[in-house]
Amino acid sequence: MDALPEWPDDTVATLVTQGEAPHALPVSLVLRAGPREIVVGLAPRREALARLRADPRAALTILAAGDHAFTAHGRAVAFEEAGRIVAVRIAVERIADHNRPTYEIRGGVEWVWTDEDERERDAATRAALRRLAWRQVRDRS
Repeated sequence: MDALPEWPDDTVATLVTQGEAPHALPVSLVLRAGPREIVVGLAPRREALARLRADPRAALTILAAGDHAFTAHGRAVAFEEAGRIVAVRIAVERIADHNRPTYEIRGGVEWVWTDEDERERDAATRAALRRLAWRQVRDRS
């Protein structure tokens, strides 16, 4: 796999960071920001954020409907506040494609907010993260 595929907005991914031992965290704010870049939104208090600042190595696994089964391995290369979260840009160095012709992913885990206020905050945060991700892509062009 040479480039990251597109995946649905409400996809839940697993972010793995380093430290004394690997640390895995489900994340809902994960956006494709280019063929080999991902932006992840993390709350400022998250342990994963502190770990990425100390050791930028990361892996992000996505299992979503539409035959999206892959792990992106890379490094956190930028941190920027985006509303109530910190946007972490991950430069993807390697993509492990887990798809096989013997199965297909028909449904993935979908993140659904049950609280209306949280749903609205999530939509606003996702929009801010998307603007940030594409602004950075345009700035590099």
